[in-house]
Amino acid sequence: MADSRLPEWLRDVSGNAQLLVRLTPRAGTNSIAEPRGGRLQLRVTAAPEDGKANAAACKLVAKALRVGKTSVSVTSGATARDKTLTVDGLSAREVADVLAP
Repeated sequence: MADSRLPEWLRDVSGNAQLLVRLTPRAGTNSIAEPRGGRLQLRVTAAPEDGKANAAACKLVAKALRVGKTSVSVTSGATARDKTLTVDGLSAREVADVLAP
């Protein structure tokens, strides 16, 4: 990413990256889509019950960033579509280099 500014859906908090996401459960495939409305769009096939969709979102982001799935956690919005995910051990710049369009 040539621009040094971070995308609006990404923050650096205490050296860890925080992603503002909008989660769509019960999608046809697991995917990370273009940001919209200041949030990165995540689609997962899991149903929004018993934390399955949240776990699938964390796993999807962890796989894209090539980090362990326990490095990604939901830090706010556990029962809402709009969530904040925290990636331990990666800076916002490192995440932007991988996920920013």
